[in-house]
Amino acid sequence: MITVEVAYALPHEQKIVAVQVEEGATAYDAVIKSRIAEQFTQIDPENDPMGVFGKAIRDPRSQVLNAGDRIEIYRPLIADPKEARAKRAAKLKAQKDKED
Repeated sequence: MITVEVAYALPHEQKIVAVQVEEGATAYDAVIKSRIAEQFTQIDPENDPMGVFGKAIRDPRSQVLNAGDRIEIYRPLIADPKEARAKRAAKLKAQKDKED
């Protein structure tokens, strides 16, 4: 058996669950065993993107874990980061133009 962590975070709440899984277990296996989806009903282990220590994984069902790994379940982005940066830049430029 190895110990891994399963993490999920909302803007004002986060949960990290330590779970023991068999050697050779996958990220998907750890998420299911952690039962974290029972605490956060918005989690969909079948479809939600996941990562290990901040690095996205393509297929949680085939990503074999190592002892000490932290599996992260990602939420959908509220805004596209590129669009948000462009809007901030445009706003700053408009403010600067008003000052000049």
